[in-house]
Amino acid sequence: MDLPSLAVILQAALSPNPDERKAAEQSLNQFQYTPQHLVRLLQIIVDNNCDMAVRQAASIHFKNFIAKNWAPHDLDEQHKILPADKDMVRDHILVFVTQLPPLLRAQLGECLKTLINSDYPEQWPRLLDWVKHNLQDQQVHGALYVLRILARKYEFKSDEERTPVYHIVEETFPHLLNIFNRLVQIVNPPLDVADLIKLICKIFWSSIYLEIPKQLFDPNVFNAWMILFLNMLESPVPLEGQPADPELRKSWGWWKVKKWTIHILNRLYTRFGDLKLQNPENKAFAQMFQKNYAGKILECHINLLNMIRVGGYLPDRVINLILQYLSNSISKNTMYTLLQSRLDSLLFEIVFPLMCFNDNDQKLWDEDPHEYVRKGYDIIEDLYSPRTAAMDFVSELVRKRGKENLHKFIQFIVGIFKSYDEASVEYKPYRQKDGALLAIGALCDKLKQTEPYKSQLEPMLVQHVFPEFNSPVGHLRAKAAWVAGQYAHINFADQNNFLKALHSVVSGMRDSELPVRVDSVFALRSFVEACRDLNEIRPILPQLLDEFFKLMNEVENEDLVFTLETIVDKFGEEMAPYALGLCQNLAAAFWRCMNTAEAEDEADDPGALAAVGCLRAISTILESVSRLPDLFVQVEPTLLPIMRRMLSSDGQEVFEEVLEIVSYMTFFSPTISMDMWSLWPLMMEALADFAIDYFPNILVPLDNYVSRGTAHFLACKEPDYQQSLWSMISSIMADKNMEDNDIEPAPKLIQVLFQNCKGQVDQWVEPYLRATVERLRRAEKSYLKCLLIQVMLQQVKKSGLRANFKREHDKKVCCLGLTSLLLLPADQLPAEALGRVFKAALDLLVAYKDQVAEAAKEEEAEDDDDGMDGFQTDDEDDDGDGSDKDMGVDIEDGDEADSIRLQKLAEQAKAFRPNDSDDDDSDDNYSDDEELQSPIDEVDPFIFFVDSIKALQASDPLRFQNLTQTLDFHYQALANGVAQHAEQRRVEIEKERMEKAAATVAS
Repeated sequence: MDLPSLAVILQAALSPNPDERKAAEQSLNQFQYTPQHLVRLLQIIVDNNCDMAVRQAASIHFKNFIAKNWAPHDLDEQHKILPADKDMVRDHILVFVTQLPPLLRAQLGECLKTLINSDYPEQWPRLLDWVKHNLQDQQVHGALYVLRILARKYEFKSDEERTPVYHIVEETFPHLLNIFNRLVQIVNPPLDVADLIKLICKIFWSSIYLEIPKQLFDPNVFNAWMILFLNMLESPVPLEGQPADPELRKSWGWWKVKKWTIHILNRLYTRFGDLKLQNPENKAFAQMFQKNYAGKILECHINLLNMIRVGGYLPDRVINLILQYLSNSISKNTMYTLLQSRLDSLLFEIVFPLMCFNDNDQKLWDEDPHEYVRKGYDIIEDLYSPRTAAMDFVSELVRKRGKENLHKFIQFIVGIFKSYDEASVEYKPYRQKDGALLAIGALCDKLKQTEPYKSQLEPMLVQHVFPEFNSPVGHLRAKAAWVAGQYAHINFADQNNFLKALHSVVSGMRDSELPVRVDSVFALRSFVEACRDLNEIRPILPQLLDEFFKLMNEVENEDLVFTLETIVDKFGEEMAPYALGLCQNLAAAFWRCMNTAEAEDEADDPGALAAVGCLRAISTILESVSRLPDLFVQVEPTLLPIMRRMLSSDGQEVFEEVLEIVSYMTFFSPTISMDMWSLWPLMMEALADFAIDYFPNILVPLDNYVSRGTAHFLACKEPDYQQSLWSMISSIMADKNMEDNDIEPAPKLIQVLFQNCKGQVDQWVEPYLRATVERLRRAEKSYLKCLLIQVMLQQVKKSGLRANFKREHDKKVCCLGLTSLLLLPADQLPAEALGRVFKAALDLLVAYKDQVAEAAKEEEAEDDDDGMDGFQTDDEDDDGDGSDKDMGVDIEDGDEADSIRLQKLAEQAKAFRPNDSDDDDSDDNYSDDEELQSPIDEVDPFIFFVDSIKALQASDPLRFQNLTQTLDFHYQALANGVAQHAEQRRVEIEKERMEKAAATVAS
């Protein structure tokens, strides 16, 4: 397609007529893989004579196509862009990317990021040469723009993946330094100079984020850079051209330069300039930084903060970063000495005012209280907030330098309390009181532990905090609730004071101001946790829950749900009358939160977090009423739509929480309803699609379905649950790309099946054992081996006799293997698995002992019977069952081929050695016990077991003690019997050894 035709189609793609638009999009999709298509799109994008809307449409199509097809995720997928077209795009995108208007540059910048991440350095070795050349030419801005993307590729890389960045630094940093030097010498620099310096700062930041390149360890080179950064730090930001709008002002180019400069200096100080954090080879650098630069930076930072004191402007992020630097300086003696001379001014005239309620807070409170609440409880906002940084500075100061500063600061706060109390209503310093309350709340941990403040907390609360529950100023009512919550757990000498605060907090939930209601709910959580007598809350519980759900209809916040969880957890089964209403309200809140999250399209949106909280609260409610099964029937219709929708790919963000609800519903309901059974296929589809990481979580409800709904599981054919379970387990166990840890639930599910369906799933014995044996051959982790072995150990015949490891040799091999597992360290064999392996080994040892004794009797009887000229193989039991029947299949019910397959399967199982030794013996060479020779022939399993247990006791006494304490009387008796038999065997073996020795001497 030629350029004019492509431009026409792109124009049509913007048509308001849906038919024209659809036809144009189909044409674009039809021609997108033709040669030169990408190149022609790029030509339209950079054509200044072309309509801007068409150029933008071309840029979006170009970006989306490259993102999808430049570097396919599937390595086997055919490459859809010709190498010649790729070369053309690489060569031309570099030239034009910085010449385009910002709207188009952003799209091409994304494309360039895809190209660099995919192709550099292997497929694009000339890229660095292009950058280096243009840093010395007229294309400096373009070269810096590309270099920024290139450096960012390695920002978070470490070790070998980071190697290319050292070459980039070596080739480009000398040129960057020269450019930086020239730029700072320009008198009255225009705004585009700020853009260039900002790019240099970002490149430097990406290059030093995790590790300082060795070139910067040269003191002369590093000093040259530091001179420039300190120049940027000290230089006043030009007044001319600053936007009046605060939002535009903080993003203005020169303030961005200031922010990035402080970012870099903070990073150098906190990561590479701290002697305590450095490895030996970087220690010299840390010492040099502390000596030559740390103090100078501190001085510059304090000077910058002084702008606030005299009414000047600093962006919030700049204030936040500076206070972070100061907080990090408190613990370092030399830095704290420098700080001390200016500490009072800093603390009382700069830091404390930042903690106080201000004009921006009041504006947001009045105009958008929902946004005020969101910002107040948003962790991301805290990263940028001057107020949070100020609180952190005060907390660090009293924690690390409390002797000199705590009393002084508290006296200052007391002075504010006093001034507030003495002033008339119209002159009360409400905002300072707000800051003082914030300080008291922030220092609660320190004050709770430190006398004389510890014993004065209750009077302080009564005198200075509780009165503000009735303040005419909304933000003080909110702050009173928050502070009261911080101190709810102290020991109140007068319990009436606790009750007064509790009732004030509950009243705050009905306040006319939304932020007060929200802070009251959060404080309520602490009071519920601290309440010793639930009778104080019990009478108002219905009213409290009513107010709670009114608030949930207004605000989406996970902290609200935390409070509800606390109430439910505290009152337990008493919540039964409210359980249905609670679940209905939480379900409604969940759907609202999900709709908000989908509209915002952000996983970490407050709505998404609140949705998770709603589901967690539902689980807490279900757990609290677990002994009231009829309630589960009542809440099922409310929860079923959530479970159905969220067990699909739509629910990936809340999948774990939904599975927990499914687990409760399938375990505690009187029976598993048909509606609940409809969730089984959804979980199977999810496992096959995206949910393999949740296999351990899915195991729980699947166990419930099989164990509690056994009859339906076995009888139903539409869908066929038995076939569904087999398809899933066999697929997972056969997948060679899955790690041992990932498939552990599979053998557990097999055990669930055979334990709950004895004698009713004989047709599945062969396939499950075959899959188990095959996976056992590849298993590396001991815990998985243990689980797989248990699948075979647990097979029993209808008569109750053991179906596997029937031969003496089989039992012995498995005994030794299981015993070997007992010596694994605790991190490889958890306590639960240790107990199960111990019991399985005991059972098998007892069976082995009995079989050896029985075989000895039979041998003695055969010796006495001269009429017998044949012999009975180990496979021919007295009960007439052959090994095939022992596997769970009746020979009479199957044909000869089935019998042969089962016999081969038994032989494969016996070829496995669970003690991790390399065994190259072919399965085909396996013979009867009498003919088999093995290194384990000389090992007695009873002595080996007892010695292993003694070794466990000696190496980990606590683990041994925990193991023995969990054994019931039956297994304690078995263990004692095995121990006695082991000692008997020691005597017998020693006697046999001496007899052999004597015979050898005699011969």
